[in-house]
Amino acid sequence: MASFDIVTRELKQPIDVAEYLYRRLYEVGIRSVHGVPGYAADGYARVNGISALVTTFGVGELSALNAIAGAYSEYVPIVHIVGQPSTIAQRDGRLLHHTLGNGDFNVFVEMSAGISCAVARLDDLHDTATLIDNAIRECWIRSRPVYIALPMDIVQKKVEGERLKTPIDLTRPPNDPEKEEYVVDVILKYLHEAKNPIILVDACAIRHHVLDEVNDLIEASGLPTFVAPMGKGAVDETHRNFGGVYAGDGSNQGVREVVESSDLILSIGAIKSDFNTAGFTYRIGQLHTIDFHSTYVRVRYSEYPDINMKGVLRKVIQRMRKLNTRPIPKITNAIPPAEQTSTDSTITHAWLWPTVGQWLRENDIVITETGTANFGIWETRFPKGVTALSQVLWGSIGYSVGACQGAALAAKERNNRRTILFVGDGSFQFTVQEMSTILRKGLKPIVFVICNNGYTIERYIHGWEESYNDIQPWKFVDVPSTFGAKKDEYKTYQVRTRDELRRLFGNEVFSSAPCLQLVELYMPQEDAPAALKSTAAAAAKSNAKA
Repeated sequence: MASFDIVTRELKQPIDVAEYLYRRLYEVGIRSVHGVPGYAADGYARVNGISALVTTFGVGELSALNAIAGAYSEYVPIVHIVGQPSTIAQRDGRLLHHTLGNGDFNVFVEMSAGISCAVARLDDLHDTATLIDNAIRECWIRSRPVYIALPMDIVQKKVEGERLKTPIDLTRPPNDPEKEEYVVDVILKYLHEAKNPIILVDACAIRHHVLDEVNDLIEASGLPTFVAPMGKGAVDETHRNFGGVYAGDGSNQGVREVVESSDLILSIGAIKSDFNTAGFTYRIGQLHTIDFHSTYVRVRYSEYPDINMKGVLRKVIQRMRKLNTRPIPKITNAIPPAEQTSTDSTITHAWLWPTVGQWLRENDIVITETGTANFGIWETRFPKGVTALSQVLWGSIGYSVGACQGAALAAKERNNRRTILFVGDGSFQFTVQEMSTILRKGLKPIVFVICNNGYTIERYIHGWEESYNDIQPWKFVDVPSTFGAKKDEYKTYQVRTRDELRRLFGNEVFSSAPCLQLVELYMPQEDAPAALKSTAAAAAKSNAKA
């Protein structure tokens, strides 16, 4: 203790480690801190830009590992802070609760290390402030979770508060100028030679903060622009250049033909996973592709490592001459002709998602669960400024409900943007307790529970008649009251026909999102978006081969 006192006396502006940490979190825009299971932190980060999660040692942090792994795989920046036993207890290997009983206090840190881009162990006071700053910087720049271990006897120790006068440097190191110039020249050569180039935008354009560059490129080039499913919301879908979603066989109508016949694809931030490519049905060759990423650029078959796409894109925009362009597919929220002429009042996916597109408003936040909703939203053309959240790659069942809570909290802090969730009845049952937190925080999302008797996506992949894809029917409209909501804190609805949904969408009180609203939306068990059917068929075929 005496040594710590000496250190404290040498500080110009002593400040508790905990306060230093929280002030740094506030500095980077974090206004709320989350707990287990961690999906809310993921949702908050996707809307806010970065988030923080606090768990206890062992049991708490392990409960959050699923969410942290999902954030790592999908490039979502979360600062995961773990409250640990004291440094003395760890040094002595004491037999404490929440441990494995073997004196090993490193095992959980090592578990998290593989799904974190940086690990900071705050057990040496001399390095604590530096480690905190570095972890937050790495979290932001690399857009992935970091792990901060904070022993309980360090929490109120003092560090130098003077450091807080200098903000953390969140800028990326600049590219090597000579190397960057060369890459830009190569890109421009192929771009100006191309007869029908296009732009394809994906999730890492969002995660690695190049949306300004992307949108300037779209405007300046006049090129047909498409998004991958994980890239929904990355570009203004009302822009004249927007041509829809490209996902191989799951693409919007007319899109696949334009993309796959292009002689040069500017692919920005691609994540070519199975669901993001509709079962690996992309038909675009590397010979006609330039890939832009946060750590490298690949021009056809030549890869240039240690080059960040941000600087490269900006110089391409500045030096680009007039390009060859071609007609762009017109993507609208028009109801398909077969659905327009149908006399069936049943709500189908082919009818639902364009109808949702007609109801959405600018700057909405739309969350879709892995399953029918995630694939269905591909057929919705967004108004300007819509933020889309979905866990396409990691695909943890029930993710969207927790993410909705985090997103709605971030939306409340950012001028009360509407938050809208589409989730299946089976997925909703996994994480329904997050509705309790939504009520406690006074959040006002609109939650559509798609009631179709269980796991439709799983039925299409395997086990159509198997009982493991069935669920116990719930009275979903009773969920808010079950969690103690007062009558003026929520509204619930049951929708079974197209006319009922049209009337609900036309209800201005409902659409204004005055409180938590939950809608039971009934759809046939056997119905699914066309993109899901083709992707599931590809997955089933792959599984059969395996």
